[in-house]
Amino acid sequence: MSLEIRIATSTDAFEACNVLRRSIVECCSLDHRDDPAILEAWLGNKTPQMVACWFASPTNFSLVAVEAGAVVGVGLLTRAGKLALCYLLPEAQGRGAGKALVEQLEAQAREWGIKALQLHSTASSQAFFVKQGYVEAGNVRSPYGVETIFCWKQIDPAGIASGDPKRKRFCNCNSA
Repeated sequence: MSLEIRIATSTDAFEACNVLRRSIVECCSLDHRDDPAILEAWLGNKTPQMVACWFASPTNFSLVAVEAGAVVGVGLLTRAGKLALCYLLPEAQGRGAGKALVEQLEAQAREWGIKALQLHSTASSQAFFVKQGYVEAGNVRSPYGVETIFCWKQIDPAGIASGDPKRKRFCNCNSA
């Protein structure tokens, strides 16, 4: 099967919402511990209508990963340099879709002139983001009660990304 990474459109919102919800429920159990209150809070804004709004916002750059005609992943970057979404269907994990989404989001960040990216990772996705060069910079509790790890990655103007902690840091952990 071939993988396509493309700009998300409002017509992708339903499938993208399914990706978000399934990924959270099925892949993030380490984080939500099957607690109904945490799941309800975490999934509360994951509706097709809200996802369509995120895709339509001029301050966001949204991508979908498509395989065999179906959306299997979704990523979203804000102009503020936040990697806000990077989710895959459970069956799509480990096949390169996540890495491809992150690479394209980072390319857009460079195009926008963003110096560093930041994200909040859960324990379930921590290893993936570290593998992509993101540096852990402390823990933060999310509004829905999940412990998250604040991560950042410097984006050099020459197009080379570096998470080397010895390099000057452009992100403030408290601003996220």
